[in-house]
Amino acid sequence: MSHIEPLEKFRTLLGSKGVITDPDEIAPWVTDWRNRFHGASPAIIAPASTAEVAGAMEIAREHRIPLVPQGGNTSMVGGATPPADGSAFILSLRRMNRIRSIDPSNNQAICEAGVILATLHEATEAVGRRFPLSLGAKGSATIGGLASTNAGGTQVLRHGTMRGLVDGLEAVLPDGTIYEGLAPLKKDNRGYDIRHLLIGAEGTLGIVTAATLKLVPALTHIATAWVGVARPHDALALLRQLETRFGPIIEGFEVMAADCLGHVLSHVPGTKLPIDTPSPWHALIEFDLGDDPAKAMETEEQITTALGRYLEGGGGIDATLAQNKAQAAAFWRLRESISESERAQGPALQFDISVPVDRMPDYMIDTVIAAERRFPGTTASSFGHLGDGNVHFHVRAPKGTSDGPEWIAQEGETITRFIHDAVVAAGGSISAEHGIGQMKRAELARLSSPARLSALHSIKKAFDPMGLMNPGKLIPLASEG
Repeated sequence: MSHIEPLEKFRTLLGSKGVITDPDEIAPWVTDWRNRFHGASPAIIAPASTAEVAGAMEIAREHRIPLVPQGGNTSMVGGATPPADGSAFILSLRRMNRIRSIDPSNNQAICEAGVILATLHEATEAVGRRFPLSLGAKGSATIGGLASTNAGGTQVLRHGTMRGLVDGLEAVLPDGTIYEGLAPLKKDNRGYDIRHLLIGAEGTLGIVTAATLKLVPALTHIATAWVGVARPHDALALLRQLETRFGPIIEGFEVMAADCLGHVLSHVPGTKLPIDTPSPWHALIEFDLGDDPAKAMETEEQITTALGRYLEGGGGIDATLAQNKAQAAAFWRLRESISESERAQGPALQFDISVPVDRMPDYMIDTVIAAERRFPGTTASSFGHLGDGNVHFHVRAPKGTSDGPEWIAQEGETITRFIHDAVVAAGGSISAEHGIGQMKRAELARLSSPARLSALHSIKKAFDPMGLMNPGKLIPLASEG
């Protein structure tokens, strides 16, 4: 297919900055974050406004050109990588990077899709507010991508996923019309909720162009605790005790196996465990103490007392509270460096899964034992957001494996099926916060009920009958179902 005519139309609409055809400039954007998927595209289309996105969609429809919406290209499942056949254009939202408004009194911000998460954090902090979603890719992940994948992070326990933080949404639908839903209505019963269909749809139903986001007061006083435990079951028992005693001030509750932290300590210079006593498992807990200094001090003393009683009761091995912000940051650095440190150990398969919270401790232990027994020579470990049941589960190749891609090609499907079957047996999901993309599409088809698959296909066909939106992502092919 010749792209000369549509490219000229795109240039007329978007100007010279809005159309990129230089292969060297396109190259960084056709490979996924993990370097697992490699695509091709003849052009990057980069609108600077919602009207330009709508105009670009009309041109794409006229010439039947598939579009792959892309923000920071931080997908962990190949969700923003174009097909390898070069049939699709990349539609970049990076030029749409305005924070249209921040309203501290109403705790809301309106951001365009290309706003980088870290930029929003800085802007809200400047006015005494914060956007309570954070993740490792905050320096490159964009608001549009976060909404399109229903991103999670370390504060889901208290504030929920992106779905719970989006009060309104603006998007361009596959027919070129603009869905104007930015108004933050508390009640709106006009039928199907288009906003929630678009959130988590991975760009397969339309192009998110802006979002109205919930803000919360800035963290003035915090307490960050590190607790060593014998089993993740003990960490869950601690979480339940703290929830009963302190309720919603618990911002996050992370649990990590000791071997995960061992990789961090060997890989990241200057890191050390916050506690002196060796422990098989570790919990990292953050509390929002509020803005009243006296009340914050009182609550911190109560937390110290609660942790002391937990240790005295035999539930934990050792515990400490960060004495200042630098120590708290050091605690979080350990947690946030796990994925990077795991990659440095050699080839591995990473799984982002969820199970009911009460089943998470058993899953974390039993599946490690089962995986290492089933695949001799491999090692497995897990860590994650205990409060919301999200497990990051890694299976590493046997020591001495030099060709990671070959090992993944040979063993990846079998190991993946094994881990996912265990997830389904526990009543869980094969994707907690990373999405389906192209990496998990076949597994979604294999493990989903006919009702789920039928609904996915019907919604996709209704919104995008020409199949132009982010082809090859999320929706299983008929042959895969």
